[in-house]
Amino acid sequence: MKILLAVDGSPFTKKMLAYLTTHPEMFAGDNEFTVLSVQGALPPRARAAVGKEAVDAYYVEESAKVLEPVLKFLSRHDLKAKGMSKVGNAGELIARTADSGGYDLVMMGSHGHGTLGNLVMGSVATKVLAQCKTPVLLVR
Repeated sequence: MKILLAVDGSPFTKKMLAYLTTHPEMFAGDNEFTVLSVQGALPPRARAAVGKEAVDAYYVEESAKVLEPVLKFLSRHDLKAKGMSKVGNAGELIARTADSGGYDLVMMGSHGHGTLGNLVMGSVATKVLAQCKTPVLLVR
């Protein structure tokens, strides 16, 4: 199974990873894991003020802060994964990546905060569920 792990480095990402590693009956074996970190785009004025090189370096650094510990954690649990980072709207990019990449499952933690409509799942999870054709497993 080809599984997309959407991560943001939050405690909810840690809960999702704990679920993943404690359910080998579902996630061990021949699964192919991709870890996706999405960074929010900086405002255009900020990008213009600091320059493209500084902005690109910022995105790389912020993605590494999220991806490296997750990849290390998965490796310690004998799960091979590759990392991927994108910049933009997290919900839209997770759904688009899952659909265009031919993934069988999206797995992510759910924050459970925000407006009343997002109280149970969180706004990113809500967007992913609304836009993604790929099955989504939310861990809370």
